[in-house]
Amino acid sequence: MTFSLMAAGLLALTQASAPAEPAPDTTDMRPVANAITTLMRDHHYNPEELEAPAYRAIEAAMQALGAEATNRSDFLTGFQAIWTDAPFSHVTLSEAQGTADQMAAYVDTLRIGGGGATLSWRGETAILAVTTMMGQDTIEEINAAYAEIAANGADALVIDLRENGGGAFAVLPLVRHVLTEPLEAGIFVSQQWNSAHDRSPTAADITETASWEGWSLRSFWQAVQVNALTPIRFEPVTANRYDGPVYVLVSQTTASAAEMAADALKASGRATLIGEVTAGAMLSQTVFDIPGGLQLWLPIADYYSVAHGRIEGEGVTPDILSEPDQADEIAFGLIDEG
Repeated sequence: MTFSLMAAGLLALTQASAPAEPAPDTTDMRPVANAITTLMRDHHYNPEELEAPAYRAIEAAMQALGAEATNRSDFLTGFQAIWTDAPFSHVTLSEAQGTADQMAAYVDTLRIGGGGATLSWRGETAILAVTTMMGQDTIEEINAAYAEIAANGADALVIDLRENGGGAFAVLPLVRHVLTEPLEAGIFVSQQWNSAHDRSPTAADITETASWEGWSLRSFWQAVQVNALTPIRFEPVTANRYDGPVYVLVSQTTASAAEMAADALKASGRATLIGEVTAGAMLSQTVFDIPGGLQLWLPIADYYSVAHGRIEGEGVTPDILSEPDQADEIAFGLIDEG
């Protein structure tokens, strides 16, 4: 499984706008390989997965790479090759564009420059295309889209997530505006839980644990590392709520937080999903500083949907399976029939 699309997109944005300069290159990459191994074992959401043959082979390959690579560029290239078909997602190595603390603070104020969510119309059907869950401006665009939908009285809503690799909290307004009642969506499971239990959390575990509330990704990253379980609950909005039929288009590139959105919309009973099974790359990750002017993004929490179970490695299965380029026409056909 490839590295996180969310991290890749965020890294591209930070490299374009964060102020820090990359650190000078280094010739000894063994401390880098050692740091990656230590951080993974200290923070990965499930220590048992790190004992599986697939990860042990990766760990050995990274140690060999540390001994062979003579500079940062070679190590980065080798790292990407090693992780091309990894046993879990959301692992990325990059040149640092600031400290890990600076990166964590930066993502909470990140603006991608617009265009994360765009609204168009096909007659009286609203089409909301959301290509990322990152950015304060994406959140604003989603809220504005629902205001326009409410003002124009759309007969149906198509939410297009086929090109959405995930991100952060744009998932909240996207889902909340179509809910008619609260939804217990899922739960993030940390190393603390997995180290003490040999089972996934039950419905009772979820209901007995307070849901996380907030809009700060930095505080969320802290919460999922401190807490054994971090439930996610979506509350309906009171203004500009859409109560009509909803169709959600998904594909194999629908990943991470976009999979959470698709799963929640399906579980709520408010939406019909159309397209391919999604990427199955649904973990929470955070960033750590390592030697050599590099930063490692690694997964710190797994995610279980209340309705459908674990998404990582499985994906979200649509109600109607189709080729992704045909999903919109299937949706429009259903709308015309209805």
